[in-house]
Amino acid sequence: MTGLRRIAAVGVAAAIALAIFLALFAALRGRPQDLPWTPLDLGQPVGMFTGGKLAGLRQDFPKCRALLDKAGVSYTQMPSVSAGRCGYTDGVRFAPGGSRRTDYWPTTTGTSCPVAAALSVWEWTVVQPAARRYFGQRVASIHHLGSYNCRNIYGRATGPLSEHATANAIDIAGFTLEDGTKITVLHDWADNGDRGTFLRSVRNGACRLFSTTLSPDYNAAHHDHLHFDEAQRGALSWRTCR
Repeated sequence: MTGLRRIAAVGVAAAIALAIFLALFAALRGRPQDLPWTPLDLGQPVGMFTGGKLAGLRQDFPKCRALLDKAGVSYTQMPSVSAGRCGYTDGVRFAPGGSRRTDYWPTTTGTSCPVAAALSVWEWTVVQPAARRYFGQRVASIHHLGSYNCRNIYGRATGPLSEHATANAIDIAGFTLEDGTKITVLHDWADNGDRGTFLRSVRNGACRLFSTTLSPDYNAAHHDHLHFDEAQRGALSWRTCR
């Protein structure tokens, strides 16, 4: 056996062993969502590969819409936008109605479908549980600084396009609780009490759902928001969380 064939054989064996391990691991835990090949269901608990599956929806807009429908998320499809290298064909906007509440978001909230799906799961499984844990009440509204913006990363004159250029990102600025209390990244990130702990908790939870999660801990450009995007890097590839 040549060296290349030997390496290939070892790689195949390792992949098979990994697949068997994952299957046994998920079966023992009763968590099929921890397997990379099981179908995504937005109503299931977050699994090891949920984030990668969400990002993968960028290639299948009908599937993404079907998952939102199944989960009871009400939305409207946004008209396609084409602006040179920028634009999108899979934009959705949260709308009133449905079995899942979406009135936490401004009616202007429009993103790529994978980001909308991830935001929905984030609100259900991360934001609201954290709000009840630290404040004993729910979040009434979530505030953001926008999604679609035809620009390069950091607004530079040259370089790669930002995920915002295809509505595949959103910047979260803060939250309002049911009693009217406002919690913002700008003013409360450095807080050592419940406010800062809540913000860091929802950041950490987002890391399991988005390809990229950036906060003030990353750099000064993110001093007033949490950046989330669904850059497609594959279910098994690296994720950015800072």
